[in-house]
Parts: sequence; C-alpha cells; structure tokens
Amino acid sequence: MFFHRQELQFDATPDKPDAVYARRLQEVLGGQYGEITVAMQYGFQAWNCHLPGKYRDLLYGIAAEEFGHVEMLAIMIARLHSMTDDAGVKSMLSFLIARDTMHQNQWIAAARELQEENREALPVPSTFPRSKEASEHAYEYLNFSDGQAAAEGSWASGPTPDGHGEFSYVDGPSSRVPMGPPTRPDPRFHGTDPGPAVLSKAEGAIRDALS
Repeated sequence: MFFHRQELQFDATPDKPDAVYARRLQEVLGGQYGEITVAMQYGFQAWNCHLPGKYRDLLYGIAAEEFGHVEMLAIMIARLHSMTDDAGVKSMLSFLIARDTMHQNQWIAAARELQEENREALPVPSTFPRSKEASEHAYEYLNFSDGQAAAEGSWASGPTPDGHGEFSYVDGPSSRVPMGPPTRPDPRFHGTDPGPAVLSKAEGAIRDALS
C-alpha cells in the first residue's frame, strides 16, 4: 500500500518564472526516461522480485522515492508556469482552464441524462448485483494521507448521494494482509533466484533437455 505524506523531499520553489524551461521539465517528468517512467519501472521490478528481504526492500524504497520525485517536479512545473508574466503563456492557460470548465459541465450533463433516460444510475455500474458487493467497504473514506482535513468533507460522514448508506471516516486502511512471499521463477527465464546461481543453471539445463 502507498501512503502520502504532505511534505516534499526537497524544496521545489523556483527563483523566478520560466515557462520555457517548465515545458522542458515536462520531459523529465513524464518523458520516456522521466520520473514517472522510472517510478513505474522500479515498482514493477519490486512487485516481480523473486528475492525476499533486502533486495525487494531496496526496490520498494527506490520506487517510493521516485514517486516523491514526480511530486516535486509536478509542483516545480506548476510554479514556473503560475509565476510567469509571459502574455502568451497566460493566454494559453486561460484557454485551457476555459476548456476544462466545458469538460466538467459535459460530464455533469451526461451523468444527469444517463439517469433521466434510465440507462445508468448511481453507483456505477448499476447492473452489478449489490448482494455481491463487499458492502462493508462501500462507503468508507480511507485516509491514505497524513493530512486530516478530508474528514471535514461531506464524503466522510452523513448520507451518501446514492441514498443507500452512510459515509464513515477511517484514518488509514480498514483492512490489511501480509504481503505474500516472492514467486520462484522458471530457471529457463534466467531470473535472479533466491538459491545459488549454479543450481538454477543446472535445473534450467535439465528442463531444457526434458522438454
């Protein structure tokens, strides 16, 4: 599970606006070799790691730190843009905000029409049998952050918009289970195995001979 701490690993405050450099930083954030890519790569390496203990912990730790780097870069880019006095940048941002206003209204209108036409209802998908839903978790607000302000929202207490329940606030996950042990790879895939490499090599050779 991931938890969010409302702190940054390092200061992400620029000295002055620079919309051009903010655009270049977007490649560092989400490009082919950017922080988002790296965070996901380390994450999948950790989830697929066959070695228990320190090696898997190492990968999980780096993956978590990389997500923190994503956060720092995103905030830096936003501040570089918002501080700018460049008329062209301000004009573009004004247009994008206006279009986002339209998109939000489109979704609101579409959701209302779907209900009026009896094509869909809350919660979606309305065709799924509620008897098969883990209803004890359906209206829990789970706080995965060290901030507490979300508890003040209408989504954390009181009746739910679908009329079927009451919201409740839970500070953290309401359920958790231990992480399972790493899987053991087929030695013919040449993955890193918990056992001695020479044994994996021999086992792979035997399987190749028998297949």
